[in-house]
Amino acid sequence: MDPVTRLGVVGCGLMGSGIAEVGARSGLDVRVAEATLDALKAGRRRLATSLDRGVRRGKLSEEQRDQALARLSFTHDLSDMADRQFVIEAVAENRDIKTNVLRALDKAVEDPAAVLATNTSSIPVVDLAVATERPAQVIGMHFFNPVPVQQLVELVPTLVTSGDSLQRARDLAMRLGKRAIQAPDRSGFIVNALLVPYLLSAVRMVESGSAQPEDIDRGMELGCAHPMGPLRLLDLIGLDTAQAVAESMYEEFKEPLYAPPALLRRMVAAGHLGRKSGHGFHTYDA
Repeated sequence: MDPVTRLGVVGCGLMGSGIAEVGARSGLDVRVAEATLDALKAGRRRLATSLDRGVRRGKLSEEQRDQALARLSFTHDLSDMADRQFVIEAVAENRDIKTNVLRALDKAVEDPAAVLATNTSSIPVVDLAVATERPAQVIGMHFFNPVPVQQLVELVPTLVTSGDSLQRARDLAMRLGKRAIQAPDRSGFIVNALLVPYLLSAVRMVESGSAQPEDIDRGMELGCAHPMGPLRLLDLIGLDTAQAVAESMYEEFKEPLYAPPALLRRMVAAGHLGRKSGHGFHTYDA
């Protein structure tokens, strides 16, 4: 297999921009797609801001930043992904949206051996793979937020993912400077299957009035040496994303510990989504 040099990323939100950034910093030619021109402009700004932050923090030089920016191109037309060897979708955690994107990529990407990866954090990958004409080339690649900082990638092959596609995904993860683990194709994979019940338990503790968010977070940070308490982590993930992940896991397993608490649903309905909205279980500067 030829090494991947041309990477496509669909979606330029928090996850997509992070994947695109590490790809460009790793020397890849990265093409980023967004649905609208406004979203594309916002994604481009997000990428430039993150690279500038890396310069300020001494993580990369100005020359390295400029080289990374030069490797990035942007489009709002998925047909521009035709020449990509590997494409990662990082759109909203919604089964229908992801299915439609993968179907469109299946038609747009010309190389029949090109791998189509989904960054889903909870949807069984086979459900997305069979929507394409190349299920053997579809795999899950679950990155963690913030992508430029977090080292882990969960590789999620399905029952029909080819060995070549899995190896190509593993090689790409290594090229991006990530450590890969292989996870089962079940909702939640490894990390979220363990993490989500813990996070939802913290929400239920707040919901019942048993403890305040600040005390819950401080307790887990100081008592268990967690770098971030569960409610601050939920705010970082995004409460809407956490709800979608929990709903997907509950749909598959029907286990009460995966069911989103009423408080979480109401906060999402109110637009209290965490850091990205400025208010979640804690408040943040705009």
